[in-house]
Amino acid sequence: MIEIALQITLAMVTLAVVLNIYRLIKGPDAPDRILALDSLYINAIALIILLGMTLGSRMYIESALLIAVMGFVGTVALSKHLKRGSVIE
Repeated sequence: MIEIALQITLAMVTLAVVLNIYRLIKGPDAPDRILALDSLYINAIALIILLGMTLGSRMYIESALLIAVMGFVGTVALSKHLKRGSVIE
């Protein structure tokens, strides 16, 4: 039963990733693209965790944590660049 739920969840999160990529490419302005990138890395974390659950491996949790940290830093850097024009003051 859990395998079926994992497969359905993987399909739904994959659809969310595809829609985020569409918004990232087509976004009308920069804040929409930054928000799409933020959602994309959150969905990538979900995909990696679900893949780890499907394969029964704990190794994927470390990569999900790395993506979370890098995604947060990237979002902050892009937002600062959009607001001030530079990342480092």
